[in-house]
Amino acid sequence: MKKLAEPAAAAPPEDCDDARPGAPPLQLGPLGGIVGFHLARAAVTTVDAYERHIGKPYELRKVEFSLLMLLRSNSPVSPKQLLQSLSLTAPKLTILVDGLEQRGLLRRERHPTDGRSRHLVLTDRGRRLTDSATAAASPMELELLTRLTRAEHAMLIELLGKLAER
Repeated sequence: MKKLAEPAAAAPPEDCDDARPGAPPLQLGPLGGIVGFHLARAAVTTVDAYERHIGKPYELRKVEFSLLMLLRSNSPVSPKQLLQSLSLTAPKLTILVDGLEQRGLLRRERHPTDGRSRHLVLTDRGRRLTDSATAAASPMELELLTRLTRAEHAMLIELLGKLAER
């Protein structure tokens, strides 16, 4: 696993005035009640943590990590099950699976009882990668969880699940 250097702090744009010490924060106005705004702000923090802990070290996009984790927990899995769980279209899933198969992380196998259908399974290489990425996810989650109590974390997961339902 590669060791990442900490990113340098970005300098403010030249035309940006530095905030005055003690200046009050901007009023959010209607944004204060818009879920999408708060999700987008939280995504900045969570995506940064993901990229540092898993994305760059393992060269995995979030959707690839999610697909591999679903296979790790449920193998074998049908493409239809992945479509539903990941909210992807069939063409996008095919491209995703093709790429992971080319990297040697998963393979397509004939279904044992229905020879016409296929399911997806992790390869040994895919299992080793998911085991390592799972271990890397723990400090990532710990970093994010320092901001929430256990109850808040459970509530957040539950509420986000409700928002994701179709």
